[in-house]
Amino acid sequence: MSADPTRLGEVAASAPGDGRVGHPPEVRSYYARPVIKEPAWTWEVPWYLFAGGLAGCSSVLSLAARLAGHDVLADRARSIAAGAVVVCPPLLISDLGRPARFYNMLRVFKPTSVMSVGSWLLAAYSTAAAGAVGLSWWGRLPRLRAAADTAAGGLGAVMATYTGGLMADTSIPVWHEARRELPALFGSGGLASAGSAAVLLSPRGSAEPARRLAVTGAGTELIVDNVMRRRLGMVGKVYERGEAGRYHRAAEVATLLGGGAMAAGRHRPWLARLGALSLLAGSLAQRWSVFKAGFQSARDPQATLAPQRARLNRGEGHRAPSRS
Repeated sequence: MSADPTRLGEVAASAPGDGRVGHPPEVRSYYARPVIKEPAWTWEVPWYLFAGGLAGCSSVLSLAARLAGHDVLADRARSIAAGAVVVCPPLLISDLGRPARFYNMLRVFKPTSVMSVGSWLLAAYSTAAAGAVGLSWWGRLPRLRAAADTAAGGLGAVMATYTGGLMADTSIPVWHEARRELPALFGSGGLASAGSAAVLLSPRGSAEPARRLAVTGAGTELIVDNVMRRRLGMVGKVYERGEAGRYHRAAEVATLLGGGAMAAGRHRPWLARLGALSLLAGSLAQRWSVFKAGFQSARDPQATLAPQRARLNRGEGHRAPSRS
């Protein structure tokens, strides 16, 4: 008589030495195999997340600085935004495999697709950010430059956060279950990195608003990260092990040290600059942590099945994400 595959899966999942917690009887997978496929995304994605957040929030900082009369800081933040956004299309195209795929996304605008909206957003934001810095260097058409600055600032806020929605709109448990926190996590990390880059590249007398922004962003990022992992429960344990765990610990340490150095660096420019470098490293490590967590979460059938079972027990419907 052949053995029950689901029972074998339960036993295999709880067998000693594999490091996995045994599944409850009602949560099983076939021979304890993954229920979903791992993401198809490659190394370009976390760099895209970092560069997009840095660019978008730098445009927000540039617009805010311009409105507050900090013209030098506004100019530096505008240039940082343009420099960061330049690498975004090549990274996205490289991940897609060939340029034609990015072009095809721009042939049709599909509001129900986060990927389609994101492609159009990247195209519009890149045009506004590049146009703003180009007109600034040219020194003419000030009204058009002001309009480009305003468009870049508004689109930049969305650019820095939409990637959280993009990752949440998948079947990867640790991303999908964190759909409330990921946009805020990426946005606050973008503020920390934008403020840090501006501190590094601005004269001492012009960098104070950027320093305060970096400290605020770093503190918010740490709080959102803690809230996210607590709400994820067992699904969030993926941030404590493997590559995701190593990147996450590095991000926490770098952000804590960088935020502290920036907070104490108001009258010590050298300390603020060290803190800025640490915050940039922490923001990048956080993106890599989220990226790696998706792969580890997809390999764990318990992470996929347990939240679905909990929703069914609560009588909630569940619509499958549009992209895995």
